[in-house]
Amino acid sequence: MDDRMVTTGFREGEDDQEQNLRPKTLREYIGQESVKQNLQISIEAALKRRESLDHILLYGPPGLGKTTLAGIIASEMGQSIRITSGPAIERPGDLASILTNLADGDVLFIDEIHRLSRAVEEVLYPAMEDYALDIMIGKGPTARSIRLDLPHFTLVGATTRAGLLSAPLRDRFGIIFRLEMYSPSELAQIVSRSAGILNVEARQDGILEIARRSRGTPRLANRMLRRVRDYAQIRADGIITKEVADLGLLNLEVDPLGLDKLDRTMILTMIDKFDGGPVGLDTLSAMTGEDASTIEDVYEPYLMQLGFMMRTPRGRVVMPAAYAHFGRTPKATIQEDQEQIKW
Repeated sequence: MDDRMVTTGFREGEDDQEQNLRPKTLREYIGQESVKQNLQISIEAALKRRESLDHILLYGPPGLGKTTLAGIIASEMGQSIRITSGPAIERPGDLASILTNLADGDVLFIDEIHRLSRAVEEVLYPAMEDYALDIMIGKGPTARSIRLDLPHFTLVGATTRAGLLSAPLRDRFGIIFRLEMYSPSELAQIVSRSAGILNVEARQDGILEIARRSRGTPRLANRMLRRVRDYAQIRADGIITKEVADLGLLNLEVDPLGLDKLDRTMILTMIDKFDGGPVGLDTLSAMTGEDASTIEDVYEPYLMQLGFMMRTPRGRVVMPAAYAHFGRTPKATIQEDQEQIKW
């Protein structure tokens, strides 16, 4: 799964490469205009009052810039940032250690915050609301609780699955933003900026070709740029044109719509083996060898955005757009079923 060219998660060693390409200010940050505008107002108001920024929750698909935005928030506030993740905070003591080492106004960024354990969440509630930490000393009848005051910090939580956040935790965030998928024109701006930082010569048509295949995700656009740069350096004259970008990405088995081999395998399996569906999730998992949750969270969202498939109560169904893309003709009974589903 992590070896996929089009995976939106980080691959091993990629975080260091991404660090150099990340914008440092809101002015440099491309896209998410509504989020930027509202965030700018909140930051300016907090600075004017000389207060810490309210706690912020960022949610949306992976690779859209949640970590980058957290770093920008700290930079715009003139504060330091401490970065951790939900799975890394295993015990309440781990969280207590992090919180007590923060300075006034610091930003604490917790990625995948929905994966915090219940015990850790209980410690986080008074920390977010009252800037205090309740610690139990001793055991049994002699146990007593001590409340430690914490500095006024800003918690920035990020999640790809906002629905898994508990209601008490979600309600303690004063500012909640959803990050949307990027348009090809916005991704083209990001690729152009990254090409300048990487000192890569890229023509506008080559930049647009990479942007169109990036599935609306900046992280994926930057990854494709680096791989096409390699192809251009070895197989071309080092300049990324539309033709070079097309050949480089086809060499990586990424087609003009941004689909890779595994995407195509799943759709073609549904067409060839199951007449276009409906197909149950467990059946798809068994046929493709992928975990059911991976299919549901990684494969299906983009395929549904393209209009290639639909979730129905009876299972997954291939839509006419997928048949057209792969040059297949749906059976008449399948077409009738799809028309009934649409109706």
